[in-house]
Amino acid sequence: MTREFLKMHGLGNDFVVIDARNTPYSPAEAEVRAIADRKTGVGCDQFIVIEPAKTDGTAGFMRIRNADGGEVSACGNASRCVGWLLMEEAGAERVAFETNAGILRASRADNGRITVDMGPANLDWAQIPLAEPADTLRLDAVSHGGFAGPTAVSMGNPHAVFFVDDAEAVPLAEVGPVFENHPAFPERTNVEFVQVLSPTAVRMRVWERGAGITQACGTGACATAVAAIRRGLTNRKVDVILDGGTLTIEWREDGRVLMTGPVALSYTGRLSPELVAV
Repeated sequence: MTREFLKMHGLGNDFVVIDARNTPYSPAEAEVRAIADRKTGVGCDQFIVIEPAKTDGTAGFMRIRNADGGEVSACGNASRCVGWLLMEEAGAERVAFETNAGILRASRADNGRITVDMGPANLDWAQIPLAEPADTLRLDAVSHGGFAGPTAVSMGNPHAVFFVDDAEAVPLAEVGPVFENHPAFPERTNVEFVQVLSPTAVRMRVWERGAGITQACGTGACATAVAAIRRGLTNRKVDVILDGGTLTIEWREDGRVLMTGPVALSYTGRLSPELVAV
């Protein structure tokens, strides 16, 4: 049986999205990898399935798989895309939906952008999680290739945020996988390299856990803003400039993180039987 899908992206961080609220769909890891393959499949950074809601007052459950087939709990750019889809479907200005990281709330912002309340940032070592107790403001034991001392933040998924003088000069393809698989992070980690431009703007490049270099990472932008604010480098509202464009992140005084940015629907299609029968 084939499945209809949508190809969407947020600042170039791209997704295959399947609505499984009426017909269940739970592909194996090999099937996800086949769909995510950019040469022989559709191609995507993350594979998203919208399932029936599990909690009253929510419009659905967003299940997130990385391109390697593994399941993760959070994806900020995909959250904006799914929030937009559900608002369009309902003709609404705001919507709530579920993820493994909790309930997210999306709303319409200016210029066609979408804001998602990503919930509170998690800063305790056990929440990241780290392999052993440590001060998450600066992990001095985490170092490689001249880079050391990242700030650890969880936005429902782990992040290691390095502050550097020149983000463009970082050999991301070389050091990204080393830090992703560093023993300090038992569930692996996303890795951000960040250059502070001003109190209201930073430049960020990202290596995503299970996906590699991507054009943008919404939870990474949230983690970056939180890390920069914790270190006293920026204001509480900051533009995070990614390879694919800019996200505006606000870490409110109540601890919740708001992410605002664009969404795009690239095209729709149908998966072939050969692709899904892996």
